[in-house]
Amino acid sequence: LIVEDNADVVFYLQLLLQNTYHIDTATDGRAGLTHAFEHVPDIIISDVMMPGMDGFEVCKTLKTDMRTSHIPVILLTARADISSKIAGLQHGADAYLTKPFHKEELFIRLEKLLELRKHLQARYANAGADLPLAPHPTLEDTFMQRVRGILESHLDDDAFGVPDLCKALTMSRAQLYRKFQALTDQPVAQYFRDLRLHKAKTLLRNTNLRVSEIAFEVGFKDPAHFTRAFEEAFGTSPSKWRKG
Repeated sequence: LIVEDNADVVFYLQLLLQNTYHIDTATDGRAGLTHAFEHVPDIIISDVMMPGMDGFEVCKTLKTDMRTSHIPVILLTARADISSKIAGLQHGADAYLTKPFHKEELFIRLEKLLELRKHLQARYANAGADLPLAPHPTLEDTFMQRVRGILESHLDDDAFGVPDLCKALTMSRAQLYRKFQALTDQPVAQYFRDLRLHKAKTLLRNTNLRVSEIAFEVGFKDPAHFTRAFEEAFGTSPSKWRKG
C-alpha cells in the first residue's frame, strides 16, 4: 500500500514496483488507515507530510492496533534532519527514506523487511512448540498468545472454527486471515488442526485414555478420521506412537 498525496511520487513508485508487487494506493493518511484496516497489506510505504493526518500519526496508529501492528512501514519524506528520522522511528517506522531516494535502497529495504517476516514465521509457526516468551512482548507475541489460548480452550469442541475465533478476537475473517498468514505462513484452520494433533500426542504418551477418547478430547468426532489425520501429520498411527 502506498500512502502519498503527490501524484508524481505515486506514479514513480508504481513504475518501480509494479512488476514485483501488487500495489494499492491512498491519497491521504485517513484513507490509508481505512484501507490498511480493511485489507491488511503486506507492507506500507507512506509519505510523512500529508494533509489531515501525517505519516507519523498513520504509523503510530498502525503499530498500536492489533490488526495491523505486524505490517512493516517505510516512511518517505523530504525532511532529512535527524530529529525527523528519530520521530519516525519513535512512532514505529521500520525504515525511513528521504526524498529523493535511490531506487536500489528502496528495493533493499523492502526485501529486508520481508525477510524479517520469515523470521517471525519461524518464531510462531510451530503449533507443537511452546510460544517463545520474550522479556518485552511485542503486540505480535500478545496476539499469538491470545490466539493460542483461545484455541487451546476449545480443543475438544469440534464445532469451534474460524468464525468463532474471529468473534473472540473482534476481527473480521479477512483481517485474521491476513495477519495470521503473515505471522505463520499458514491458515488458521491448519494451525488449529496441528495444535489438536500435537495435544493428542501428549495425551497418548501421558494418559491411559483410549485412542477414541483422545480423538474426542481434541475435537475429532470420528476416531477413524483422527487416526488418518494423525498418520498424515506424523507418519505413524496413534497406537504405534503410544508404544514408542
